[in-house]
Amino acid sequence: MELRPYQEKLSAQGVEILKHKKIVYLAMEVRTGKTLTALNIAKLYEAKNVLFLTKKKAISSIQWDYDNFGFDFDLTIINDESLHLVNGDFDLIIHDEHHRFGAFPKPNKVAVLFKKRYSHLPMIFLSGTPTPESHSQWFNQFWVSDHSPFKKYVNFYKWAVDFVDIKQRNIGYAVIKDYSTANETLIKRILQNYIITFTQAQAGFTTSVKEMVLECEMLPITKIIIEKLKKDLVVKNPEGQVILGDTGVKLMQKIHQLSSGTCKFEDGTSKVIDNSKALFILDNFTGVKIAIFYKFKEEWNALKSVYGDNLTDSVEEFDNTDKCIALQIVSGREGISLKNAKYLVYYNIDFSATSYWQSRDRLTTMQRQENEVFWIFSKGGIENDIYKTVLKKKDYTLKIFKENESINRV
Repeated sequence: MELRPYQEKLSAQGVEILKHKKIVYLAMEVRTGKTLTALNIAKLYEAKNVLFLTKKKAISSIQWDYDNFGFDFDLTIINDESLHLVNGDFDLIIHDEHHRFGAFPKPNKVAVLFKKRYSHLPMIFLSGTPTPESHSQWFNQFWVSDHSPFKKYVNFYKWAVDFVDIKQRNIGYAVIKDYSTANETLIKRILQNYIITFTQAQAGFTTSVKEMVLECEMLPITKIIIEKLKKDLVVKNPEGQVILGDTGVKLMQKIHQLSSGTCKFEDGTSKVIDNSKALFILDNFTGVKIAIFYKFKEEWNALKSVYGDNLTDSVEEFDNTDKCIALQIVSGREGISLKNAKYLVYYNIDFSATSYWQSRDRLTTMQRQENEVFWIFSKGGIENDIYKTVLKKKDYTLKIFKENESINRV
């Protein structure tokens, strides 16, 4: 098996950046082959022992690429959450879905551990959505390396003084600093020699994504509970279980859950209140092999109550049977292919622009002409407002790749 010509060219470009900068960031759109390109850069770099950090569901596909393309360096593949268990002396680190280190102003715990252990080593970063919500997400992604072009700034706050238009934001009970408006032009000027961008169009993909919203009528009880919660901020069922919306954030979360027919109570238990969406999906896609994304865990039970044994959460079983598959958005949005599904159906929607971009491309292949994506929203529910919010966020990712299409470095 051989790499595609563009992957060979990107690898040659990437290894030169890695040699000189000790960091190369492959900002390549979903399905263009970031993994193989990174592994080939490691080969050209003459690495001997490589650590590849990714998501759990992506481990098997990365191992398959490594085994089938004849790479001869030692490779350890592990998910981010197991980083504390890793032992060994590595000479190169590859971090998949590196946007997960973009939290700001404070880095997340995994990023802190990653920096503590491996900041001195050369690194390859991979992401199809480098800054899905703000250009301020760049800092901590590079902060994990001693070779960061921002290394003179000890933390995000110091960096923000020079790179962010810091604003004040009123969140109801307090006024906080808003660090989301970063100077894109200034940041790009500094990072341009570290980043390789590549689009699906450059790779030869002709797939278009067609999105459709379908509205589902929920049971009257669901609407009654939502309205009572909005009015009283608390609802108690006959069993004594409490739904509490005593803060703005909690109220929005509970309405989000209830709009799709489930709820998590104050005692930690959860319940399917209304399986109308699951019935709606079954009725509208009967006899069709589909992939379903859901947000809240209890939504799996709603789907399972309708689909029974005809629904799986295993990609392998999905690929080798006639069963449909249902995956939680965050765990299933990256590192897997759902190409065997005719349609992608969203039971619910996530606020994250990363979830939007990554998950909806799970159907994409070089040969596929169109991805048909269906969003199932409850009539009068909160989902449509979330959808509009997510669509506004997507501009951060679009700009990165649109500019590159006209330049085409390769």
